[in-house]
Amino acid sequence: MIIMEEEFKTVARFKDAMSAHILAGMLNENGIPAGVFGDNSSYVFLNYSDEVLVKVNAADEEAALKLIEENYSEE
Repeated sequence: MIIMEEEFKTVARFKDAMSAHILAGMLNENGIPAGVFGDNSSYVFLNYSDEVLVKVNAADEEAALKLIEENYSEE
């Protein structure tokens, strides 16, 4: 049996997991499956500097970026 891996694309990078989860939740609520990668909850109270990534399926990348732009544009 051959298992094909879905290609994921990073659509956002954050220094904190909470912001990444908020964005992933917004994408999921709008029909774009999104996941948070790099969230290491054992470092919650430390100033941990690794990036936390929000990723989507490659096929959803364009729609995700458009939705992010519409909802997170600087005013």
